[in-house]
Amino acid sequence: MILIGYDGSPDARAAVEAAAVLFGDQDARVLTVWEPFIELVTRTSFGLGLAPWVPDTDKLDAASRDAAAQTAAEGAALATHLGINALPATATFVMTAARAILAEAEALSASTIVIGSRGLTGIRSRLLGSVSHEVVQHADRTVVVVPSPDVAAMRSHTIHEDQLRIER
Repeated sequence: MILIGYDGSPDARAAVEAAAVLFGDQDARVLTVWEPFIELVTRTSFGLGLAPWVPDTDKLDAASRDAAAQTAAEGAALATHLGINALPATATFVMTAARAILAEAEALSASTIVIGSRGLTGIRSRLLGSVSHEVVQHADRTVVVVPSPDVAAMRSHTIHEDQLRIER
């Protein structure tokens, strides 16, 4: 059983595609993590402006949960199309998205976690954090991090230019 993190982004699609190449017809869960509204409010300054207006958090959470289920189903359909025996799954954001992924991997006894990387570097990576970095740092099983296709293409170009300089 493999666990594939999927948020619908091109980077997540690349992770599904890489999982299909690496793990063939293994069983998989395609996981989308969603965040309850109260978690969003408590970890951001967004909640400070809510005093005069209190939203219906149950409706917001239901919409978030439904959107996550739809995203996971999309990812599972892609994986299935590519030859993986995949089922969709969702998990609630537990402190961080990475912790939710790790908890789901444990619950499924997944042998491997496959996740995309947005390719953040420098200060953006430090300020925004990195789900893939946190998963790698805290995982107790194999983690495959698939680079962002855009970042990989840029790096490939740079490597090619460096190779030309060396050969001259």
